[in-house]
This record gives sequence, structure tokens and C-alpha cells, in this order.
Amino acid sequence: MDVVAACDGEVAVGVKEAVQLKVMQEDDIDAVLRVEYSAYSHPWTRGIFLDCVKSGYECWMLFRGAQQVGHAVLTAAGDESHLLNLTIKPESQGNGFGRLLLQHMLLRAQQRHADVCFLEVRASNVAAIALYDQFGFNEIGRRKNYYPMAGGREDALVMAFTLDEPEG
Repeated sequence: MDVVAACDGEVAVGVKEAVQLKVMQEDDIDAVLRVEYSAYSHPWTRGIFLDCVKSGYECWMLFRGAQQVGHAVLTAAGDESHLLNLTIKPESQGNGFGRLLLQHMLLRAQQRHADVCFLEVRASNVAAIALYDQFGFNEIGRRKNYYPMAGGREDALVMAFTLDEPEG
């Protein structure tokens, strides 16, 4: 999927399909939870998303037509940002939506004057790690037993990406 045009809040992808990015509101949390629960064995809760929205974090939803295909949450303070959540519906994965949403969130981090973006990712999430690697994230550490999983806990890889100055 190649981005061929972008404007504030709307992105045209390829030739045939259009996607839109929308700021997440409190009223959107039920829809966000449906995607979150479809993607993870240990999803975020309503309370976590509500706190993020109310705290003014960068909370975005990605739509293909009328269908929500993903969402992301990022916080930025000072010269640092932290990508807290990036989720694509399982049936929509592998189509470039994660790349598009990640690109948007990094732009938002730049616009909030962050110089670096950090994230944690499950050590077993090979597809997400590959996306972050392709984007230029570097592994800078490991958090032992960070994520819950069936029958125990799993390590998180800590990754970082240095942001360039925003264009324009």
C-alpha cells in the first residue's frame, strides 16, 4: 500500500481505497475496544483508553471507508514521546495500515516537539518488530516479564526512534 496523497486528517491510499484518520473521542471507545479485544489476549481496558483521551494524549482511529481498522495512542512531553498502543484488526493486518498509522503517530510526535519516540513490543510479536525495524527503530533494552500471557509473562523489547524535524 503506497500513500499517494495526504492532507489534514485524510489520506488517499493506492488508487482504489481511501482511509481516514480521526481523533478518538470518549464516544468512540466501544468501537476501539472491539478492535482491541479482537487483536490481543490481554487488551487494554475501557478505563485505560478513557484516561488517555481525557489526559489529552494523541489518540487516533484509522478507518477504511466506514470500517475502523485500527487505533493508536501516543504521549509526548518535553522532547520525548512514547507510543503506548498501535493496534490493527487481525483481518486487516499485512495491508500497510500499521505502517500508515505509525507514520501518522510519529508525525504527531514531531508536531509536539519530540526528538525521540520510545515503545515496548512483545518479544514474540515478530510482525510488529519487523515494522518497527523497517521504520528505523532500534532495540535499546528489554523489560523482563513485562507483558502478561497465558501461563505466565513475556519480555518486552524497548525500542527507540530518533525523529527528524517536521517538514513545512
